[in-house]
Amino acid sequence: MSLAGETALQHPGKAAARQSPPDTGSEFTPLLRDVKEQELLDRRTGWYARTIATNALGLAAVITGMALIGDSWWVVALAPVLAVLCARTAFIGHDAGHAQISGSRVTNRRIGLIHGNLLLGMSYAWWNDKHNRHHANPNHIDKDPDVAADVLVFTSKQATTRTGFRGWLTRHQAWLFFPLTLLEGLALKLHGFQDLRRQRGRERLVEGALLVAHIAGYVTLLLTTMPLAHALVFAALHQALFGLHLGMAFAPNHKGMDMPDPDGEKWGHLRRQVLTSRNVRGGVLTDWFLGGLNYQIEHHLFPSMPRPHLRLAQSMVKAHCRDLGIPYAETGLIDSYRQALRHMHDVGEALRADGGHPQVRRSR
Repeated sequence: MSLAGETALQHPGKAAARQSPPDTGSEFTPLLRDVKEQELLDRRTGWYARTIATNALGLAAVITGMALIGDSWWVVALAPVLAVLCARTAFIGHDAGHAQISGSRVTNRRIGLIHGNLLLGMSYAWWNDKHNRHHANPNHIDKDPDVAADVLVFTSKQATTRTGFRGWLTRHQAWLFFPLTLLEGLALKLHGFQDLRRQRGRERLVEGALLVAHIAGYVTLLLTTMPLAHALVFAALHQALFGLHLGMAFAPNHKGMDMPDPDGEKWGHLRRQVLTSRNVRGGVLTDWFLGGLNYQIEHHLFPSMPRPHLRLAQSMVKAHCRDLGIPYAETGLIDSYRQALRHMHDVGEALRADGGHPQVRRSR
């Protein structure tokens, strides 16, 4: 399958130009009705209870293992296991933020605070605000915080403003993407503490207390179960692999897909979510490894749909898109990474072609 939206990423308006929906508001309604009739938006409380309990038992088992073998360098072998379990923890927090787990806002927030702030040191309020803005306008250069120019850039226009060290990062960002994700675990913690300045009152107090409790608990756990040298190696490996796991789960979802033209025709909900998202084919192992995010199109169309229902809705969504002539992007896991990295490589081409001097390119 060709790289969906490859040209549109360099010229966002072209995506809207080739799609001219006469009535975008009505396109999603029949699909939503069918999904509701199949009860696919109903909660799966039992499934989530088992998932949360299993994850908690796994975390407890790793902590027990750390206490039992902490004096041996073999304890480092538990760091990758803990990284995987922390990724499971993040997926649970993600689902709570989308109200997939419970119909109660309070219950979802408590689950999110426990799995985000307390267990991961990642601010639930910060993530929820950022992620909801992403869902409202995926791949929108002015509205989606996930494609704002930061360490990485996602359009040629963003690339032309990069100079110095940031310009070097942009020229090589495709090669650096996965190495940079090794720092994601630490970056998430930093963003959480920085966001406390935005928060007010009780929210700031609760969020801040849980973030501090995580740091204190994590450091205490390491230093009471193993020698300092073991602890430093364990923490470095754990945090690096945790960040890598999250990067591998989120990278295939939108990078390299269509980007709406901010000045062009507005897309309805169906096109806005489908054209900017990519699904990843696979079986049970892929579903588990990516936390259900491999059904990214279905997740974006129905954010509150419980994770185990996403695969059940896929055939309905594909058929509906086919009937409307809307491209439905789906590929294998390896190819999804290839497409995402190829796009990031293409974005940096302007700087590579001009020897790292974007002003030369602008003057042509």
